[in-house]
Amino acid sequence: MHFLKTTFVIAALCGAVAAPSLVQAATATAAEPNGTFVDSYGTSFTFSLCGEAATDLCGVLNTLKGASASNENVAFVGKQVMQAVKTGPNEWKGALEAGGISAEATVTMTSADTIDIQGCRSILCQTLTYTRS
Repeated sequence: MHFLKTTFVIAALCGAVAAPSLVQAATATAAEPNGTFVDSYGTSFTFSLCGEAATDLCGVLNTLKGASASNENVAFVGKQVMQAVKTGPNEWKGALEAGGISAEATVTMTSADTIDIQGCRSILCQTLTYTRS
């Protein structure tokens, strides 16, 4: 009997921990990525669904701040620098391209107001979080 009570308590705790994750996943599924998102440096993108089936994700660079704001890179402000194909719920894979530099990118909408972009060149990867503005 003690074993059953312990099992029930463990199952209830696991359910309580998992429930917020399920709510977040449902919220992210219902959210659309269309809009402007800003990272902690002040760089911003406007994302919109694009492509023939309107399931790809396109990104236009609005502002560029921080170490990336070189004269060469600033030339790409106002231009589409990313197109990614939908690979799963709230996830797209494609490339960021600007100034002859290209990086593989995985874009994940982690909540209704948050997008993570992981960019990789060779084996070096970096993830930046963008928040809806």
